Amino acid sequence: MVRYTSAHKTERTSTGTGGASASDTARTTAAAHLTARSARFRRPRRTGRAAALGAAALSLALPLAACSSDGGSREPAGGAGSSAAGAAPSPSPTPTVDPDTYRHALTGALRPLDSALRTVDGTREGSALNKALDTAATKAEAAADALQTAAAPDDAVAGTSQLATALRALGQDLRSARGNGGRCATSPRVELDTAHSPQSVKAAGRALKALGYDASLRLPRTERARHRRLANGAFVRDGSRGGLGRLTINNGTSSDAVVTLTRGTRTAFSVYVRKGAKATVRSVNSGSYTVYFTTGEDWNSGKSSFTRGCSFEKFDDKANFRTVRVAGGTQYTVLTFTLNKVFGGNASTSTVPPGEFPS
Repeated sequence: MVRYTSAHKTERTSTGTGGASASDTARTTAAAHLTARSARFRRPRRTGRAAALGAAALSLALPLAACSSDGGSREPAGGAGSSAAGAAPSPSPTPTVDPDTYRHALTGALRPLDSALRTVDGTREGSALNKALDTAATKAEAAADALQTAAAPDDAVAGTSQLATALRALGQDLRSARGNGGRCATSPRVELDTAHSPQSVKAAGRALKALGYDASLRLPRTERARHRRLANGAFVRDGSRGGLGRLTINNGTSSDAVVTLTRGTRTAFSVYVRKGAKATVRSVNSGSYTVYFTTGEDWNSGKSSFTRGCSFEKFDDKANFRTVRVAGGTQYTVLTFTLNKVFGGNASTSTVPPGEFPS
């Protein structure tokens, strides 16, 4: 029949949106057939194009009234009943940490460190300062551990993590700043001035303070690196000179230098020669001398040493000065030492332990 064929075609078209099951197709086809038969008794039979269009209209409407297999009416997909059944309850927000509880934990973690840093601030350089630095380093690491395990309010989580990381770096810098007590030892306060961790600690503390959490610490005072120098040719130490010998030193290195001549265990003189300059010492007494030289930056007169970039060396050959009377006059020795390495040079040098370098 034309009407059956039209109904069948309608079902095939609807499969593009997910398709109908075999039972749904059978029910729809049967319903369309029965409806079409009953319509034949109520109205005069139509033929041709009008009859075919009427059957198609009936079959298109029937799927909306199709019954479910249990006899109930079928709800349209996405209806109100389906939406209500699929709704899930929203999760309740996680309660945040009490700010006062966090403040108490923050104070407990930082108070021992603050006390240790105040001790560093008031201690003079030497073994006592080194001990204070070690203690403060241990307290800084303990504070970092405490903060990493502390529960923080939502707005303080990032700042707490930042402070813990900065405190751990501070502990490392405090240990690295310890002086070795020897010559050419940079001041621990100068070392701390060039460290990045104190600034990181301050930045993290400011961030927490802006949120209402006090994380202030008394960081130890630091000192800027100094660049102390003597005048070129100035004597660091000068003994009795009354001879005719003459010594010239050319310093072609990139650092200032102090040249020291000794006879046996006694220092005859020490002279300061700036980098790229030369200096001459006159009236050198006759004798055999060992020539030492040290180079570096920032001359500490109290320690008779540079404080940064030090080296300690000596010339392997002795410097021999002689004064001899000859007919018509006197002959005397004039020597020149070049501190930088040169091609064709005839003087070798050796490294000297700092403790063996003459004062």
